Amino acid sequence: MYILKHFPLCLFLIVFSGSACCQKTINISSPNQQIKFTLGKDKEGMFYKVSFHSVLIADVSRLNISFKEGGAFSPNVELSASNTERLSEDYDLIIGKTSRVHSESNDVVIHATEKAGLKRKIDVEIRVFNDGVAFRYFIPKQDQWATMVSVTDETDSFNLTQNPVTTALLRINYTTSHEGLYTKVPLSDLKSDTLMDMPVLFEYPKGIYVAITEAALHDYAGMYLMKHNGVLESRLSPIPKQTEIKVKATLPHNSPWRVMMISDRVGGLIESNILTNLSEPCKIKDLSWLKPGKTTFPWWNGDVVPDSINAPGNNYVTNMYYVDFCAKYGIEYHSVVEYGLHEWYVNDGAGFQPGPHADPSKAVPGLDMQQICDSAAKRGVGIRVWVHFYALYPKLDETFAQYEKWGIKGLMCDFMDRDDQEMVNMQDEILQKAAQHHLHIQFHGAYKPTGESRTWPNEFTREGTLNYENDKWSDWVTPDADLNIPFTRMLAGSTDYHLGGFRAASPAQFKIHYTRPFIIGTRCHMLGMYVVLENALGMVCDDPVAYINQPGFEFVQQIPTTWDETHVIDAKAGEWLSIARRKGNDWYVGAVTNHQSRTINNPLGFLPEGNYTAEIYTDAPASDPNLNHLVKEVKNVNRATVLSTLLAEGGGMVMHLYPERK
Repeated sequence: MYILKHFPLCLFLIVFSGSACCQKTINISSPNQQIKFTLGKDKEGMFYKVSFHSVLIADVSRLNISFKEGGAFSPNVELSASNTERLSEDYDLIIGKTSRVHSESNDVVIHATEKAGLKRKIDVEIRVFNDGVAFRYFIPKQDQWATMVSVTDETDSFNLTQNPVTTALLRINYTTSHEGLYTKVPLSDLKSDTLMDMPVLFEYPKGIYVAITEAALHDYAGMYLMKHNGVLESRLSPIPKQTEIKVKATLPHNSPWRVMMISDRVGGLIESNILTNLSEPCKIKDLSWLKPGKTTFPWWNGDVVPDSINAPGNNYVTNMYYVDFCAKYGIEYHSVVEYGLHEWYVNDGAGFQPGPHADPSKAVPGLDMQQICDSAAKRGVGIRVWVHFYALYPKLDETFAQYEKWGIKGLMCDFMDRDDQEMVNMQDEILQKAAQHHLHIQFHGAYKPTGESRTWPNEFTREGTLNYENDKWSDWVTPDADLNIPFTRMLAGSTDYHLGGFRAASPAQFKIHYTRPFIIGTRCHMLGMYVVLENALGMVCDDPVAYINQPGFEFVQQIPTTWDETHVIDAKAGEWLSIARRKGNDWYVGAVTNHQSRTINNPLGFLPEGNYTAEIYTDAPASDPNLNHLVKEVKNVNRATVLSTLLAEGGGMVMHLYPERK
């Protein structure tokens, strides 16, 4: 259900100078009056300021957009504003941290007209929520401007005050898998003229937290941040094979929303639904076929099978070994990926790269996809596949038609490594056509989410982050690296992370294994990541033997992948996080820490009234050197209970809480 209500709120427009139709400064506040956005103009053009709890967090910051047709939008402009509207909205989410969202915001459109020259017109729409602010450009169709325009730059600035501590993923160029280790330094020490992937987290000195990202990225270039001349500015990914043009637009056209998430709790950023609030309503009419869940991904473990299997490979018997495991232990999907470093589909390329005759609509000889899909369906397991983007896209229609005919439920689309306007549009096309063929999508080697899981909920998850797949060849993904993700990349949405490694090791014990990889941290840390990360398609990526009769696997079997409610219990960015998520009447709590051992308190005040049973999994004592060991206990609790837990170095804790059964 989707309900959007508009209420005029003229009182929110305050004229400091000029007439009502030609204002120089316009204020708009959040519904709770705690966030204030000011837009004005001076001799250098349009600017804005943002304050939170009466504290200035962004001083004079510029709105700058330039075009090939007519150059930069003139600083000499006339401003007028529509009446501010109160927007009240209720909608449902299939993919997300909550299933039912109520959104309140105040919205105003500022009309800017050049006073000389072409006298072009651009609208700036501003929307202020209790948990952040957003603005975007709208370029109306107009007689004095060509119907087709080319954006050459959009260098909006974010002039943040108080030198906040910045946690950012630095990139060397726009062609990127969006995977790397984060940099955490005061803004003043951040490397200049270097791209920053979004979201970027900013921690202010007195308990204010801001994250900058974008929402509703469609038919436009992806945005980055860069510190230039001491001030943060936006940068757009250029259309390939040139550097001048970033966006080709047919008027009317609008940019994505430029978003500042704001809270006095870092956990408040994690709980925020501002990106889906700013996105278009769902475009899929029939949602009954969409079924989020957990999936195998045998590539990660090296396609391990028992010695008893005859002729393992890209064949029926190998895949049915994993399907039978899924059926027995309640894993919703099995992923058909590859065997022996060759894809499951016809390809004459090398190293998983598509050759001239790659065809993802045709399985390799000896692999009967119809037989696998039919056999899996009889066991209640869905089949999904891995596909290289550049093999898929040229044959998109015929491939999706074949997948639907076979009965495939979804796919991982990999190796895009771009977020220019062309790639953004191609990904939108994939989601639309996948929905027509009842396919869910997992984008890998892809840019961050921008709220499209509301518009196209068949997008189950995205990567765009360094994750446990790297354990096959490096020791980069540590508990410290894990603790950056919830406060940066995950703020944008569902985060694909190759969960499920059940061979835990300390940094000293860790060894690189391409087959049966180790993970750094404790078994309970891995369990905690299933709750901490928002991920509608959680992987169970180790081999079946790693799980069967192993402590903690029963929690993996139980954990949902989508949620009705999310509540951050306590957190310190980059150090620890404890989070509670509800599905139906059951609650799941997950906590993880970085390299440092610590004791955390988990007050259960989020629970409704009544008595609950808590199944609690904690790290084994420090005297136990096996990090795969854990302690499980069952307690009776209620909303007045406070549970104190010792997390080991690189450790974690999980709880499953359910109403007491009589």
